[in-house]
Parts: sequence; structure tokens; C-alpha cells
Amino acid sequence: MLKLRDLGPVAQLKAGRLPRRLAQLVFGLWLFGLSIALLLVANLGAMPWDVLHQGLARNLPLSIGTVMILTGLAVLLLWVPLRETPGVGTIANAVLIGLFTDVWLRVLPDPAGLPGDLVWRVAFVAAGIVLNGYATALYIGSQFGRGPRDGLMTGLARVTGRSIGLVRTGIEVAVVAAGFLLGGVLGWATLAFALLIGPLVQVFLPYAVVELPAAGPAARGAPAPSADD
Repeated sequence: MLKLRDLGPVAQLKAGRLPRRLAQLVFGLWLFGLSIALLLVANLGAMPWDVLHQGLARNLPLSIGTVMILTGLAVLLLWVPLRETPGVGTIANAVLIGLFTDVWLRVLPDPAGLPGDLVWRVAFVAAGIVLNGYATALYIGSQFGRGPRDGLMTGLARVTGRSIGLVRTGIEVAVVAAGFLLGGVLGWATLAFALLIGPLVQVFLPYAVVELPAAGPAARGAPAPSADD
């Protein structure tokens, strides 16, 4: 059984094994940025939220990483009426993934310029999806809280009384549609990501959770949050 806890930001820092957890959090977000960049340069369809980020970046004088950061911070503002409490990982997720994505986009080769470019593009998609599942498990397993978009999902589900699955589907359909209209790339890789990311996180998560000392009064058991962007 997964030993994930629902902790406030102060309790997260006091929960123990801090150096290990911080290192895992940052490494997970670093890999998350790589996974996003791999799908973007493959140009066969971005992750659902990244269709929106890509569309916005094509219409604004901003890098896609900057758009991701601003979008994450805007989503955090929606947490206020939903009474969701951000954690250390929430803020790190909102800021670092965008920074790391921009860095990776500068160093990854363009597969369109490589021999057998379609094979490379498919390989980039496959690697990006698997890496995203592993990266998501790492940052969730560090026990520093949900990402901004997952908090929006869980908050809306709690307020509306709808299921997590229904709310997540509604959010992702909305952001994909908006992103596509703005010029984001919607393709088979988008669908592949949507179908595979849940099972992949489920496979990796048991090996990524950092076990903490016995729960104190501020901690309580919590189900594993879903994968973020």
C-alpha cells in the first residue's frame, strides 16, 4: 500500500528525509521538462496541457517555458476560491518545469533534420511518455504536494461533487480545444499520452514513494494524486 500523506507546506518540510526528498523532487521536475521537450520537438502531438501552452506561445512573444510558468501561476489563483492549499512541490512544479523545458528545447536535436526522421520522432514520443510517467511518480513520491493542475482538478471535483475522472476529462478537453484553436499541435501522440500516462504512473509510483516517519497529528493518509501536464 502506498504511504502517501496529505501534508501542509510546513509539515512537508518537517516530515523527515528532507535532502533525499528535495533531490527527488527537483530531479523529477527536471525529467518532466525533458519529457515535455521530447514531445514538442517530435511535433506529433503535445501533452494535453502543452497543446494550450504551445498555442499561447505561438501567439505571444514568450517562450513556451515562460507560458507554462505563467499558466501554472494563473491556475494557482484558481485554488483560492477552491480552498486548496499549495505545498512546496506545488510552487516548484509551477516554476521549475517551465524553466527546465526551455533548457531542454535548446539542447535537444531537431529530429526532422536526422536520417530516418519519422523513426526518431516516434522514438522521441515514446521516450517522452515513459519519462513523464517516471517523472510524475518521482515528484508525487517526494511527498511535497500536488502540482497546480492536479490541485485544480481535485478542488473542482470536491466543490462540484463530480468524479475525478469526469473533471479531469472536462479540463483536458477544454485546454486541448483552446490550444488547438490557438495553433497548438494536436496529434496521435496527444491521445497516446492520455491513454498511457495513468498506467505508467501506477507502475512507477510504488518504487518512487519516499517513506516518512510515523504520521503526526497534521498528517493523514491520502490517495495518490493524478499525473500533472
